[in-house]
Amino acid sequence: MLDNLKKYKVVLASNSPRRKELLSGLGIEYTVRTMADVDESFPENLKGEEIPAYIANVKAKAYQTVMQEDELVITADTIVWIDGRVLGKPETKMDAVNMLKELSGKSHQVITGVCLTTTAWQKCFTATTDVKFAELTDEEIEYYVHRYSPMDKAGAYGVQEWIGFIGVESISGSYFNVVGLPIQRLYRELKKL
Repeated sequence: MLDNLKKYKVVLASNSPRRKELLSGLGIEYTVRTMADVDESFPENLKGEEIPAYIANVKAKAYQTVMQEDELVITADTIVWIDGRVLGKPETKMDAVNMLKELSGKSHQVITGVCLTTTAWQKCFTATTDVKFAELTDEEIEYYVHRYSPMDKAGAYGVQEWIGFIGVESISGSYFNVVGLPIQRLYRELKKL
């Protein structure tokens, strides 16, 4: 299906097990390469989809100095956007609890920025998914935070985990975007290359 990619060595620039699993689902060959110490901070004036688009581009620029001519590097960043502010990855379990309390009973957006980069060109895009959470009890939040892995996830939750099963009332947009990569959109963009 993606025969046009045969001219590239595809590189996923991510440690995320979820992104690896999703990209593997496309049936393309790729390698994983990560760089330590890529600065993921962003200017305070950025809002919503501008934030993950900016960070995905910063990650891509870090690879441009070591990229080979036949490589296609995929970088991505995902945020949770609620009430005009960003929720990134929690730094502590208490931070995770507070994020989940903030999401409880409300709608938010999961936004992923993706960059496809070679030495000759770059294509960046964003995908947004609206997610509505049910009211969560303190007991449910504590159960999730202490038994699952909220620390490596934007907004402190994995939709594919227990909290998603009991807490997500509705999703409008790509489910896989909430998991960590808008794989259907990525497939369409790769087909266009």
